[in-house]
Amino acid sequence: MTKFVSDPAHSEVGFQVKHMMVSKVKGYFESFIFEVDTDKLETFENAEVYAEIDVESISTKNADRDAHLKSEDFFNVEKNPKIIFKSSNVTKNGDTVTVEGNATINGITKEMSIDLQYNGKGTNPWGQEVHGFETEFTINREDFGLTWNQQLETGGVLVSKDVKAMLELQFSEQSK
Repeated sequence: MTKFVSDPAHSEVGFQVKHMMVSKVKGYFESFIFEVDTDKLETFENAEVYAEIDVESISTKNADRDAHLKSEDFFNVEKNPKIIFKSSNVTKNGDTVTVEGNATINGITKEMSIDLQYNGKGTNPWGQEVHGFETEFTINREDFGLTWNQQLETGGVLVSKDVKAMLELQFSEQSK
């Protein structure tokens, strides 16, 4: 099998969450690795997928909010420094790759299914073949123990329970 790894300069791991029921706060993780072991990346034949996201690298462009997200109220990075995903089954239908597996967020592991859109392949200026994938999916943060919130005087809550994840991933074969 060949190991393909995400290119951090050409990949993004982002999210957005509704704030005060009226606007969206967007953020991203600056440090992550996605790996795919497969016989052929285009078909995901015999594929195994692994992802690791460094929670300490969270950024919402607001230092106070980032510190709160890293605290015990949310991710508790001292106890849970990584978000981990390991696949259990990978299937491909057309340009859609369905990756089923276990996600561990905030120390809680849950089964997930994520559909990736295959955007094709190309050759970069250094002669290396690259492959692109993207996806958007929603998770309920409360399923992973991220339950901190505040009721608003006008009704509703400060932070929605649904978090939209957005991945833009470019892979290339790991250098030997």
